[in-house]
Amino acid sequence: MAYKISDSCVACGTCIDECPVGAISAGDIYKIDPDKCVDCGTCASVCPNGAIAPEE
Repeated sequence: MAYKISDSCVACGTCIDECPVGAISAGDIYKIDPDKCVDCGTCASVCPNGAIAPEE
């Protein structure tokens, strides 16, 4: 199951540098490519706003 970034993302960039597989792309709100995401949870653990969670 991939992770998803919610609307509470402020595009701070913290998660991009932490993703080991480069699944996160920048924008007004960052996005995670579900085909690249390996479900490690690293991005969620470093997000200062709690904007990243497992996709349901």
